[in-house]
Amino acid sequence: MNPAISPEADIRVLQLLAKSFPSVAAASTEIINLEAILNLPKGTEHFMADIHGEYEAFLHILKNASGNIKRKVRELFDTTLSADEIRELCTLIYYPEQKLEIIKSQFEAAATADALPTFYATSLQHLIRVCQSVSSKYTRSKVRKALPPEFAYIIEELLHESPSDDDKQAYFDRIIASIIETDRADAFIIALATVIQRLAVDELHILGDIFDRGPGAHIIMDRLCQHHAFDIQWGNHDALWMGAAAGNDCCIANVLRLSLRYGNMQTLEDGYGINLVPLATFAMETYASDPCDLFGPRLDKDDTTHNEKTRRLIAQMHKAISIIQFKLEAQMILRRPEWHMEDRLVLQYIDKARGLYVKDGHEYAMTDTFLPTLDPAHPFDLTPEEQELVRQLHHSFRVSDKLQKHIKCLFTHGCMYAIHNGNLLFHASVPLNADGTLKDVDLNGHLYSGRELLHQIGMTMRAAFNADTPRDEKRFARDYFWYLWCGQDSPLFDKARMATFERYFLCDKATHEERKGYYYLLRDNAEVCDRILDAFGVQGKHRHIINGHVPVRVAGGESPIKADGRLMVIDGGLSKAYHNTTGIAGYTLVFHSRGFELIQHEPFESADDAIRRGTDIVSSKQIVELSGRRLRVRDTDKGQELQAQIAELRALLYAYRHGIIKEQTRK
Repeated sequence: MNPAISPEADIRVLQLLAKSFPSVAAASTEIINLEAILNLPKGTEHFMADIHGEYEAFLHILKNASGNIKRKVRELFDTTLSADEIRELCTLIYYPEQKLEIIKSQFEAAATADALPTFYATSLQHLIRVCQSVSSKYTRSKVRKALPPEFAYIIEELLHESPSDDDKQAYFDRIIASIIETDRADAFIIALATVIQRLAVDELHILGDIFDRGPGAHIIMDRLCQHHAFDIQWGNHDALWMGAAAGNDCCIANVLRLSLRYGNMQTLEDGYGINLVPLATFAMETYASDPCDLFGPRLDKDDTTHNEKTRRLIAQMHKAISIIQFKLEAQMILRRPEWHMEDRLVLQYIDKARGLYVKDGHEYAMTDTFLPTLDPAHPFDLTPEEQELVRQLHHSFRVSDKLQKHIKCLFTHGCMYAIHNGNLLFHASVPLNADGTLKDVDLNGHLYSGRELLHQIGMTMRAAFNADTPRDEKRFARDYFWYLWCGQDSPLFDKARMATFERYFLCDKATHEERKGYYYLLRDNAEVCDRILDAFGVQGKHRHIINGHVPVRVAGGESPIKADGRLMVIDGGLSKAYHNTTGIAGYTLVFHSRGFELIQHEPFESADDAIRRGTDIVSSKQIVELSGRRLRVRDTDKGQELQAQIAELRALLYAYRHGIIKEQTRK
């Protein structure tokens, strides 16, 4: 027997395979198809991290594929179109519906509407060329699946015909003319632009933190849930919202506090229908005489959407939920002593009578001493009014259908880590010891490290939402979301503590320090990165760790490329809240068939500005690593799968030709 066909187990596999490929001809055709695919250029992968609700910038970067579309347009038309014409064409690709309306109104205003057909014909020809370029690395079958059904046949014809061929010129021109004559030009342009956007990037990787700070996490999630191919490695802010959706009251309080801190109620109210009226009512009554100056929202300097009355209400709500959060967290810490977080029982150290914070023999001045709901004898107890408020907020998060839908999407497409084409992806860290070895971390009474730790954490997170999880296990899993948010050994946090209370209430800035874990101290060490890659089973000569979480302080000279190129950090500060710290507005990473390109972005003005003025995110490109030859599908994880399928099909051919398995004739 052929060595490729061993034992009966393989025979059973081949018998199953024979149902899909019942003859020598069918198996041979599939081998030919797969071999052809292996020699196509590798698809483009797009990496983004730490989006933090900045939906306009996210959607724009998604539309322009981190500048990949503009690069292709320039390659195609650099010698035939002006810079303004290239900019206009790119804007038409990014925002076809809105741009078409503006262009048509301009033609009407100039009384040149009769020139519109010429614009349509020119634009269609340009878009078809761009579409041909972005689709060239895919099979016809894959391209066909990306086409809108309404125009699939026509687009496919145009993509595979060359108007430079004299014999086809009339055919090509007639199709375009017919599209215009039947008033379908707008719809066709929109369809082509959508196909270009989709094919410009083969896979999208989100390295965590979709939520918090910015106003549109729900809009981002809506877009991602419709995306054709994406995965997410959960971040600490994602875990916080997942915990809130699971009914973890500590997570709910933190979600509310962060939203109020950045004056962002859109995601809560407009996105998920969270009822904030009970919190507003409680805050106005409890802190009616308190200016709450230190709890005002962090807003843009040019903010005009929040008047003084609104800002004061946000400040009152912010303070109210902060005190409730510290009480809820204390109750959690007492319930989970195995987490060793007694240091975070902060409210017990407040000397309310003297207005001081007294701990370990030291007295600290407080920024705010008006604490009407704090009982010094029982500092961790909620008042009856606070208890009722927590109950109402808990209910609101649990019954939000859209929030639960989005969390389900995160579980469907996400995990704690992923390995793609020699790249290890995770959001923040892998817990390490001082010597750079993997740290053993206790998870519900069991010690895990490295890959197994992240896997078990992911399974625990899922257990909080699974209907068949035993009651005690589900309660632990629900509680654990809060530990992931702020626990010392959490790979999503990895600091000695979260000093939220100290930053809010203690004047001494030395108390605000959050000492980082060893991963952040050692991640620039190539040997440490190699040890992590080995532990996760990442192979290949050119392998990398890619993560986000910690903003890269570009203004201070920090580089996102670390450990001799083994580690790439792509959180450069997409969130507006980070811009002053980082000096830029984020990094994205593109991995195409020629290698890696790191894209550094400047702040994005607005989608409206991009549509009307053709402005784009100003981006600069840094070549991280170029391949000596163009990478093909056979060089990827998908290529390994296809080669395994080819081996099985060759074994099936052998079995057919030697009578081990009979060909099936169709009746």
